Amino acid sequence: MKIKNDRTGYPETWPLEKPALVLLVITYLIVGALYAVYTPAWQVPDEPAHYNYVAQLFRDGCCPAMAPGDYDQAYLDELRGAGFDPARVDMSRLDTVQYEDHQPPLYYLLQWPVFALSGGSLTAMRLFSVVMGAGVALCAWAVVRLLFPWRCWLALTAAAFVALLPQHVAMLAGVNNDSLTELGVGALLAAAVLYLRGDDGEVNLPRPHPAVLGALVGLAGLTKTTAYFTLAPALLAVWWRWRQTAPRRRRVLVEAALWVIVVAALLNAPWWLRNIQAYGFPDFTGLARHDAVVVDQPRTGEWIAAHGFAGWLDRFITFTFNSFWGQFGWMALPMPAWVYAVMLVLIATVIGGAVFGIGRNLYKDEDAFTPGQIGSVALLALTLLLVAAQYVLYNLAFVQHQGRYLFPALVPISFVVAIGLDGWTRPLMSEALGRYRCGFWVRWLPAFGLWAGFAALDLYALGRFIIPAFQI
Repeated sequence: MKIKNDRTGYPETWPLEKPALVLLVITYLIVGALYAVYTPAWQVPDEPAHYNYVAQLFRDGCCPAMAPGDYDQAYLDELRGAGFDPARVDMSRLDTVQYEDHQPPLYYLLQWPVFALSGGSLTAMRLFSVVMGAGVALCAWAVVRLLFPWRCWLALTAAAFVALLPQHVAMLAGVNNDSLTELGVGALLAAAVLYLRGDDGEVNLPRPHPAVLGALVGLAGLTKTTAYFTLAPALLAVWWRWRQTAPRRRRVLVEAALWVIVVAALLNAPWWLRNIQAYGFPDFTGLARHDAVVVDQPRTGEWIAAHGFAGWLDRFITFTFNSFWGQFGWMALPMPAWVYAVMLVLIATVIGGAVFGIGRNLYKDEDAFTPGQIGSVALLALTLLLVAAQYVLYNLAFVQHQGRYLFPALVPISFVVAIGLDGWTRPLMSEALGRYRCGFWVRWLPAFGLWAGFAALDLYALGRFIIPAFQI
């Protein structure tokens, strides 16, 4: 990446930046592999249903359809309550857990060769998901690196947060389509930021064609229905770029938007037509059939009627917060209270640093945002808002208080974390260490702090809680 450094007096790159990124990815792969190998079978949310989707592909071809009987709440409760102990429950019925059959097929098609070559090995399929997850951290690095090319330390901080967040590692080390979904969202955001910043003098990389954005939106939609929201940031990128061009011809805007929409629609059209054939019009996503099948799943209205709104709200906040950082198994294994207290301190530090840093530096000449940066930050904010809105709306219907549903927004969240922690290093660098000419190195403290702290917490949680708690 060739970068014009005209913002600060610091080097636009660090000779060890790329080796550090490689080492971070290796760290993640090792930790993720340990989780994949040592987390007991099926002790990742919804893993049996995702596994059975691939098994059905291997046995019957593409693609399974959601049908009555695919969801049995009583049997799931029995499985979870017994820790999936074959001696205590009827494991011969495990292959009837098929309530993910409405999902788009891309992740499962990619897992099909792994299933076939490994003889259906759960561990092999988990390890493949771990490899996909490495791409999510790389996307976080790329987005922040493109957004702030003259502050290269921010990108490694964002990547470390995404790569080693304990609950994220636990989910990426299971068989589910979250890893590929997050990779699709991250790739779309990276391409959208490059679309806004390419060839602008600071990032000397070619600007992608709008069709590339459409293809990434389409692939994300073929991975998970909830990823359809990626169309909004893609179109925002097109509109924002058009606003910066002169003269503003509406035809140019319409053509670019159509490239995004048409390419995404063409990629998804075969799947939509198949769903209409299987479930009837207008259920082109299969979600209506899913909601009709999972009739025994706990509903929000029933929960509030039984426990009151205050009880529901308390559970919503507590479970969401805890399970974002780490609440393992099927949300049955929280970490000690002191861990969540530390995470609260981290949040306060990030918010305080962001406010402090923005107040001191945002409007300085050397840090003034370009239009491309402003549009890129708007993309990240929109992504975070849409993912949070989906989560709230989902929980208005079903009791699904799981922070992992916010992980498609981890790239924007990691950007906020990087900016917030960096806000505290600026005064420390300039006032305490500037005279020793080592201020540049202070910038890297948040990245290496998150890297070491989260990696240690990952291993602590696996060895101290997950493995002992689920031993049969």
